[in-house]
Amino acid sequence: MNAHIQISSDFHEIESDLRQLSKLIANQGQTPFAGGDSSVGMEYELQVAVEGCQKDVDLPMAVCASTYYKNVLKRTARGDLPTECLDLLQDFLDHNESRVWENSWVRFPEERLTSFTRRVLARDFLADKKSPASRPRSDIHRFRCLHKGREHLRLPVSYLLKLALANAISSDSQLPPDLFATGTSLMENLLSDNTSPEILSFTIPVATRGRIGDLAAAESARTMLFSQLLVQYANKTFGLEASGQKCLLYSAPHAPSRQKLLNALVPDDFYRRLFISPCLSGWDRGEEKNRYMELCHKTLSRSQLNTIGKLKDAGIITNDLVVLPNTSTTCLANNGTHVSLGSQVLTAMAKDLHSPFSPTVEKYFGDLVIKIVEHFLPLFVGTYSADPYRIDFADFHPERVLGFLPHELDYTHLRMMWRRWQKKAGNRFFGKTVTPFGPRWLDSRLAKFLCLSGDLIPDFRLIDYLVTLLSTETSPGLNGMSGNHEKLKADLAEMGVFDARMSIYLPYRQRIWARAGYAGFEGRSYSLFPSLLEDMAEAVDLQNLVTALACRYVLEGKIHHHDIPDQPFIESERRQIFFGSAIGIPTFFVRADTANNLLRKIVADIPSQRVSRRYQGYIRIEQKDYNLALVRMLERDGADLIEQGNLKDRIDSLRTRLSGETATAFAGILAGVRQEIGAKSPARVPAADFNNGVERYYRTSLKTRHLNEGFSTLLEDCRRLQRLHDTHLEQTMLAVPGDLKPESYIERHRPAILAENADPAVLAQFIRMTLAVIHFERNSNIRP
Repeated sequence: MNAHIQISSDFHEIESDLRQLSKLIANQGQTPFAGGDSSVGMEYELQVAVEGCQKDVDLPMAVCASTYYKNVLKRTARGDLPTECLDLLQDFLDHNESRVWENSWVRFPEERLTSFTRRVLARDFLADKKSPASRPRSDIHRFRCLHKGREHLRLPVSYLLKLALANAISSDSQLPPDLFATGTSLMENLLSDNTSPEILSFTIPVATRGRIGDLAAAESARTMLFSQLLVQYANKTFGLEASGQKCLLYSAPHAPSRQKLLNALVPDDFYRRLFISPCLSGWDRGEEKNRYMELCHKTLSRSQLNTIGKLKDAGIITNDLVVLPNTSTTCLANNGTHVSLGSQVLTAMAKDLHSPFSPTVEKYFGDLVIKIVEHFLPLFVGTYSADPYRIDFADFHPERVLGFLPHELDYTHLRMMWRRWQKKAGNRFFGKTVTPFGPRWLDSRLAKFLCLSGDLIPDFRLIDYLVTLLSTETSPGLNGMSGNHEKLKADLAEMGVFDARMSIYLPYRQRIWARAGYAGFEGRSYSLFPSLLEDMAEAVDLQNLVTALACRYVLEGKIHHHDIPDQPFIESERRQIFFGSAIGIPTFFVRADTANNLLRKIVADIPSQRVSRRYQGYIRIEQKDYNLALVRMLERDGADLIEQGNLKDRIDSLRTRLSGETATAFAGILAGVRQEIGAKSPARVPAADFNNGVERYYRTSLKTRHLNEGFSTLLEDCRRLQRLHDTHLEQTMLAVPGDLKPESYIERHRPAILAENADPAVLAQFIRMTLAVIHFERNSNIRP
């Protein structure tokens, strides 16, 4: 009781400060994230692979050289292991028709590096980079090997990008000093996620004329092109291509199929050794960060196993016949794009010690904004980003396909969702839903006999990955109180769901000024944009609009924390809509007397709602009608924000996407995949063939599209810099024979770069030109 009184008292004081903040901002005539207030930064998680023969590529060689593989050979020879274990592993190694080895490392001789790059490498090999006298990392032996009789470096491709940039700028005698400095600073933006490369925005665009999306998209296209240039430069100058190791870099949102296959064949510790990033770049103590990444993998692997108990408690699994998930998860090999919006108004307030926007108010404000924005997230899923994935009937077990949803939703919504998913998949015989029995050979024959195709879902990444954490009854995660995340993580750690040492998982996360250096919010639910200049640009503008409207609701006192109660059921009620969008379920159910006042307001504007016949006290809502109600709310409550942001065409485009008049991201990717696999209907193609076709599309046609968008952006950048007589761009063009203009040079060599057979000198020139653009952008943008 005393604790409740204390919290109520704290809320009263915070809301008083919030009212002062609202008056202060209103007196300045500003609204957070409106007009020209926003800045934007991205984190890109990309997929890498090495193309080559088994005898030339590191991944198969590392498996064959491992003690695990040798022990399997010996135990199989003695009869201690069934031959099937070795046969499956050998088949993985010997029969790779694509010759593509996702997330493999590479090997090349150190003499390929310049002296500058060797110094960069030596520093990154230190246990503590802040101390020049530090000892080397204890795992330094991992990064050197004997290859074909010579000593080679052995490094992940995510780190190769940094070395390629270091080599490119240090071997270029014609590079202006300012651009060398820019290139050096960019090396700190080339990091790694748990498995894949992670690239931080090279520039931080600031809104012009209220729009931020086009600037974010141009920055992304520019970054994608620059990253491709670095990979191709490394392939040529480090001798990778010549030695049978062609590095590939592209966007792909879910873990590769062959990586999932290998994960099912080897122990979890060996999987981590093969794929978890050693964290050579981006952290002063890389080994500590590597241990953290291993902790994440161990925790989520255990957490995935613990979903079975929840599925039983929810009544979804009704007997002991289950297909156990793997003891090692591949979910951390997923890739997405994180879009962080900063507010100059809020950042200035947070910096001012006399401002009412104190850390406690910032936390209270941020949690409430997140709760509001979560209601709008279904607008984005499948519309602007997607991750199509086919699930075979034999794999359509709840313990496999529901992923981490048992940790993310209340049992009631989980049961509803599973039932609706089964109905949507249409695996029925004489009107009755058919589920797989367990033995794969039996389920495969049953599927063939009864024509059961499994399902196709729009955004697999959002189901396969732990996107968010459901609050507990005693520890709400978004109640606005300082320390709530730590309490929730401690509760979930006791339940075997999470680890208290890990960062909180949310689809929309606050960026706290004291930690991030700015006040804002990060969107983490984007899987894959088919087009950067179209889909991403529109998504970022919509994210900015929704965030601005949420901030207005809070600052004007129209929505308070008690309007969206911090109860697990209420939290799950709004999030089920988001996850249902990812699965492609057309309907959902909410309580007719829901305590969520914002959800009630949205639903009240849906004429087609009806009382559920199956679930007493619930109303049935069409997903498409809910999305259109959200659009009407944006138009009604944010009309002036739309006008300030010059976003009317964005809203019109959103309507046409939702109505099907123009292609959504899901439909666009699906069209490309159909062309890739030569089939009109995904259901007529075996799931494995479809998913392999998706991955092939990502690393070929979609990569080409993203590269062409990068070239279009670079062309426009160069024209703009020419009009301004930028001296750095002019200096870079001195290295080009024949007095060619940047546009002519780009168009002349675009085909070679698209075909990945450009000469190293051409790649070096493109790197110079892009550095000139990035240098200009960095010096013309101002961080909030």
